[in-house]
Amino acid sequence: MFQINLPPYNTNLTEQNGHLQIFDILRKRYVELTPEEWVRQHFIHFLIEHKGYPAGLMASEISLSVNGMKRRCDCVVFRRDQSPLMILEFKSPNVKITQDAFSQINAYNHTLRVRFLIVSNGLSHYCCEIDYEHQKVHYLSEIPTYSQQL
Repeated sequence: MFQINLPPYNTNLTEQNGHLQIFDILRKRYVELTPEEWVRQHFIHFLIEHKGYPAGLMASEISLSVNGMKRRCDCVVFRRDQSPLMILEFKSPNVKITQDAFSQINAYNHTLRVRFLIVSNGLSHYCCEIDYEHQKVHYLSEIPTYSQQL
């Protein structure tokens, strides 16, 4: 579908009502294949297959309230105790990652207070670690494995 900067995986595609669908292993159902969804599915598989994240501790389209308005996080990774560890925000490959994407994910983080934030358009990936004690954000050169974060 789109050339992206993530490892390929064996996608499960189908067509329904004239629309291409991709199987989401987290939601365990087919969803409409959009450019953003292409990035989401590849990134989820990258985290599971290459970084050791347990699929059972990941969720797509998490609803939350931000300033009294309902919002949805693209993906959240949890610790084994079910506390949120990471928020992921995905954009289409043709969408440049700007400060707006970071503002969006940061707004979600006011509610969840996670350790890591990731923004990706499939071509560029940004991962930052939040240091709440010193009120600093550290941009990481690499996405840590699940075991490195525990």
